[in-house]
Amino acid sequence: MELLPRSPGEFGSARYWDRFFRQRGQRPFEWYGAFPELCPVLHKYVRPRDKVLVVGCGNSELSEQMYDVGMCDDIINIDISDAVIRQMQERSGSTRPKMSYLLMDMLQMDFPDAHFQVVLDKGTLDALLTDEEEAAIAKVDQMFAEISRVLQVGGRYLCVSLAQAHVLKKAVEYFSQEGWVVRVHQVASSGDKQQFVLPVFVYVMTKFRKIPGSAPQILEICPEEQDKPMRMESVEQLVAAVKDRQHYALLCSQISKTPCREQVSLDLCDKESGKPRYTLHVVDSPLVKPSRDNHFAIFIIPQGRETEWLFGTEEGRRQLAASAGFRRLLTVSLHREQHYEGMAGIQAELSGKVMELAPPGLPARQQVPFLSVGGDIGVRTVQHCDTSPLSGEYVVEDVKGDGSCYFRRLVFLRNRNVVQSEARLLKKRRKDKKKPSPTEPPGAIDKSYLCCEHHKAMVAGLCLLGGPDALPELAVLVVGLGGGSLPLFVHDYFSQAHVAVVEIDPSMLEVATHWFDFSQGDRMQVHISDGLDYVANLAAEACPCQPYHAVMFDVDSKDLTVGMSCPPPAFVEKPFLQKVRNILKPEGVFVLNLVCRDAQLKESVLAILRDVFPLLYMRRIEGEVNEILFCQPSPEGRRDPTELGARARALEGALRQPGRPWDSSYVLADMLQAIHIL
Repeated sequence: MELLPRSPGEFGSARYWDRFFRQRGQRPFEWYGAFPELCPVLHKYVRPRDKVLVVGCGNSELSEQMYDVGMCDDIINIDISDAVIRQMQERSGSTRPKMSYLLMDMLQMDFPDAHFQVVLDKGTLDALLTDEEEAAIAKVDQMFAEISRVLQVGGRYLCVSLAQAHVLKKAVEYFSQEGWVVRVHQVASSGDKQQFVLPVFVYVMTKFRKIPGSAPQILEICPEEQDKPMRMESVEQLVAAVKDRQHYALLCSQISKTPCREQVSLDLCDKESGKPRYTLHVVDSPLVKPSRDNHFAIFIIPQGRETEWLFGTEEGRRQLAASAGFRRLLTVSLHREQHYEGMAGIQAELSGKVMELAPPGLPARQQVPFLSVGGDIGVRTVQHCDTSPLSGEYVVEDVKGDGSCYFRRLVFLRNRNVVQSEARLLKKRRKDKKKPSPTEPPGAIDKSYLCCEHHKAMVAGLCLLGGPDALPELAVLVVGLGGGSLPLFVHDYFSQAHVAVVEIDPSMLEVATHWFDFSQGDRMQVHISDGLDYVANLAAEACPCQPYHAVMFDVDSKDLTVGMSCPPPAFVEKPFLQKVRNILKPEGVFVLNLVCRDAQLKESVLAILRDVFPLLYMRRIEGEVNEILFCQPSPEGRRDPTELGARARALEGALRQPGRPWDSSYVLADMLQAIHIL
């Protein structure tokens, strides 16, 4: 049976609707939104004594159900289809005496001005505004003008809609410009199989007298899970908020039917602030054999550990899901700006929402487990937060790692999943023998420990300069301070080394000094300068005052649009790299921390490095994007891995001096074992 129009314009034709309802017969036709779903919203805005007008009523049961439950009984229904009006008069005439059905065009209504307290529209606006053609817009403007005319001041226009962007934008712009209060409700789903995947919305437009001048617009949205409206700053923001909810509904529908080929991520935001509270990743493992209890699980990532490889990368999460043995694992990251009431509180908060992301085939009433490391949500304490003109917002935080270790981290919030600097914290020595409480703050910075694997590799690269005897008064230039861990380690363990650090952001020197125990002295000097200018000025001197044994670049890019986050592109341009070579001793080494996800860009960088430096080594960092490049200006420095290993062991032995702490994880030979010549 053909029930759909040949063209969208027929939705405004009385002839089409007459034919439609004759073919459909007595069966009610509900565009979307059953009465039980709409009732909680309608109940807020329709009072028993209100005079209600339903425009484009069709043969929907909505008016009858509102009448029957006692929501209101003074209801007038209008439609342009003579067939449906006669049908509805026959159906309700004897049982609902106070309700009437009239043949009338809502674009030219016969009612007097200010006659109704409520105008109700279920799908009529959507049917009329099928496109943004001039004819459709003109009809909608006429419809809105008539609704405005017949509504009293303080009256409500309730429009049930799928909220296509052009429909919502048109309605909100029209009535907000007239000085009306606009509120959009998302209708809670009943959980039953619906005709439409998209969620249903109700626009509530409350009529106010238009105030001369530019009165502020009042635009609000009420998500389905809360009653308290959220204020929107603009029409565009309101349309975007609705679009986000539509995308979420489509996502839930999609992943409830088929396994995810790729990992899906989304943020759940705090109701009050609108800021992200949870970040979810949906990870499917189709190779895991199905059983009764392994369909679905939720994994809460402890606070502060979301950047670890196992939790912060696709490959790591894939491995986590496979080892957990569930066909779908939902990982949950917790945000630093939010407060959480332990595992039980998180479980109570998320239990309803995560079931919307359940996999296909999940048995009814299946118990879904919440998992974590050690059964808790971890510890994260924000020690300091500020904003730098150069680096943007940043935080210094203490987090509990695996086991009983605590770490201090510097994180730039423009890239919140990347730890900029990290240092291990020493345990406080207690005079009594009591165990420290989990909430007791840790002690000072452990300067003997390098947290970052790429920093360990950069230090190991000094073996390219020779054995312990070949490293007298080592001159090292480090570009990029961060928390200061790398230059501090070189300074402390190479007792005759002179370290110059170049940092463009003075705020980072304050952070390193105050929060990471960094200090300057005779052998450690920080220069607040652009690294590009500092190197260029040194290279321009007729006779450089202090040629360097080693130059280390560990500087991030502020431009997130480039496929290389470390270093900034200007630091690997050929003219600048030639200047770097000019400030190195002939036997020196240039050490570069390269983080580049763009394969083509990385190849171009390597090609430039080969042009400038005859000898080029690479050390990949397992489980990370970082690659450490060791560049030497003389091809005579070429060494095979066996010789480098011997040098590394000798250097490590010299650095392990009595009374000086040395972490057992530092085996410099191991740091160089995967090095290869490019």
